[in-house]
Parts: sequence; structure tokens; C-alpha cells
Amino acid sequence: MKVSGFTFIRNAIKYDYPIVEAVKSILPICDEVVVAVGKSDDDTLALMSGIDKKVRVIETEWDETLKAGGEVLAVETNKAFAAVDPTADWCFYIQGDEGIHEQYLDTVYAAMQQFRSNKQVDGLLFKYLHFYGSYDYIANSSKWYRNEIRVIKRDKNIYSFKDAQGFRKGNNEKLNVKAVDAFIYHYGWVREPHAMQAKYNNFGRLWGADAWSDDAERKYTGAFDYTQVDSLQKFTGTHPKAFAERIARMNWSFDRDMSFNNLKLKDKLKNAVEKLTGTRPFDYKNYRIV
Repeated sequence: MKVSGFTFIRNAIKYDYPIVEAVKSILPICDEVVVAVGKSDDDTLALMSGIDKKVRVIETEWDETLKAGGEVLAVETNKAFAAVDPTADWCFYIQGDEGIHEQYLDTVYAAMQQFRSNKQVDGLLFKYLHFYGSYDYIANSSKWYRNEIRVIKRDKNIYSFKDAQGFRKGNNEKLNVKAVDAFIYHYGWVREPHAMQAKYNNFGRLWGADAWSDDAERKYTGAFDYTQVDSLQKFTGTHPKAFAERIARMNWSFDRDMSFNNLKLKDKLKNAVEKLTGTRPFDYKNYRIV
């Protein structure tokens, strides 16, 4: 069985993306990892080229006209996916601010082996932990997605969907997936506050298109306000070893009063139902579990 990892990145240093750690976290079960590196304002290309001999970099240029709804992110994802080894059975997608704990790698690899020849299965579905503010807190409201596809078959009919959060196939058809007992750790909202604000502004340009003006961006300068989150809980587990050095050099403090939250009544009700039943009401599902 052959497994190819793939991802994309641009300006990793400028916006403090843990892309090196993300790639290293999936490397143990990948025969290669393809990284589409967009033309950057920093040394991202050199950074990615020096990770490991199994990492293969392709250089790309982002289409600056695709700034509505994060469309360019899907385009770049598809470039990386198209460049993986054509003989690969499975492809492990990891975004630049995600990682997987080594404790789940055997489970994921076993699922790949189990469903490798099953033509009814397009991919594997992961659970998510969304870290916020620091590596000690996770967001726990219903606003954060619980699951997403991160392993897919090497199939030319599969493509990145919308802003690259998930995948579709053929004519906008949802993928058939098997759920695996493994978490993706999402660190997109864990950065030094000034770096977080810079990343937030960059996202505004990618999603807001012409609606995100220079005047609008000037309103969001300085340090990001982490207090605006609705609800958090303390994280009591361990992080992937690939992230240990990054976590050790964390240079800001973040603390949260667990008794306080900004949840609206409808969100409190949804959270209560999920805690009692394990099912989230009106949950968006970009996949079909088979």
C-alpha cells in the first residue's frame, strides 16, 4: 500500500504557520508528502525544502483574482493533489495549521488497509480538536466543525471543495467515508496575538475579496482580541511530538475564566443536546458516512 501526503502553503514564516510540524506529523505513514509552495514574501520555499527527503516541493503562483470565499485555497490544494504519486492508494491531506498525534497513526493506517479495496469508500473522516488562544484550551461550542475528511483515495474525480475545508467528487457529489477514531488537532487560532491579527487580516483578503479594503484592515491592527470567543474548555491531553518544540517556545500568556461564556441561548441548547445525545442538532455534514 502506498500513501502520499499533500498540502499547500504560502508565507508560512510571515504568518507563523506550523506547516513544518504539520508535515512532520503525517510523515511516519506517508511514502511522500507533496507541498505546493506558493510564491511568498519570505523564505517559505527554503523552509519546506529542508524538512525531509520524503517531502517533495512544487512551486506555484496563487491566482490573486480568486479572493472570494477562499476559493484560491481549494485551487492550491488541487495542485498539490494532482502532483502526488499516481500509483498511490491513499492521500493524506493536512492543512498548514493542523497536526495529528502519533497515537492515532496506527489506527489511520489500519483503516487505510481495511478499506483500500472497498470501492464504496472514498475517504476517511476524522474528529477535530480546535485549539484557541493557547495550547491549553479548546473551543467547545457548536460553531466549530466536529468532523472533516483528511484521507482520500487517489481518484482523479475527487477535488477540493469551496475553501479547501473538505472534498467532493464528480458533479458536486459528497464523498462516501468511514469514520476513524482519530483526531486532527487544529491550531489555526493559536498564535502570538500580533501574529494572529496579521493572519486574521490575511484571511480577510482571501475571503472578503473587494469587500476587504485597506481602510477595513487598518481597523484591525495590533494584538488580536482572544476574549471574543464564545466558550472554551481546558485541554488535559498531550500534543503531537512534532509540535513539542513550537509549544515549548510559546512566548505569550493566555488564561480564561471557565465559568464565563458568550453563548447565545440557541447555542447553549445545542450544546446541551450534544452533551446528552452525542448528536449535534442541524450539524453541517460535507460527507456521507457508509
